[in-house]
Amino acid sequence: MRIISGQWKGRRLNPPKNITARPTTDFAKESLFNLLQNRIQIEGSNVLDLFSGTGSISLECASRGALDVTAVELAHTQQNFIISASKQLGAKNLTVIRGDVFKFIPACRTKFDFIFADPPYALDKLPLLPDLIFEHELLAENGLFVLEHSKNNDFSAHPRFLEERKYGNVHFSFFA
Repeated sequence: MRIISGQWKGRRLNPPKNITARPTTDFAKESLFNLLQNRIQIEGSNVLDLFSGTGSISLECASRGALDVTAVELAHTQQNFIISASKQLGAKNLTVIRGDVFKFIPACRTKFDFIFADPPYALDKLPLLPDLIFEHELLAENGLFVLEHSKNNDFSAHPRFLEERKYGNVHFSFFA
């Protein structure tokens, strides 16, 4: 796993072999952040990373100067890796929460400029995520929500849907 840009540009982190997450590929992550550059300002923003897995998106946002990054991950192994990587890099702007995303969302009272979610592709509740984000008003005005998913999901009929981008087997749906 590689940090693409920012203060830790080029740094490599090696998640343990027993991580069960499916990390966003470096190619897809780099493509995503190239798109984000034209849409939102990561530097100085509040970021929420749901189903954060290895913390790749969280750490990338922290490296790029996000004011505050909140990573929510249920698996203990993944959470420990994100905490360890955060300490290794000296990230002061990253908070890791071990918890169920579907319990976190209704309890959260913070608004975020950028929300990223990378749930397991086979998750039954995956199609509910856009509605939950907007129902609980987690997205700040002019904010952006990006959901990573497989080709089996189509969010184009959602009223807040902007577009979908595909990078191999990785699909990103954008909502505002």
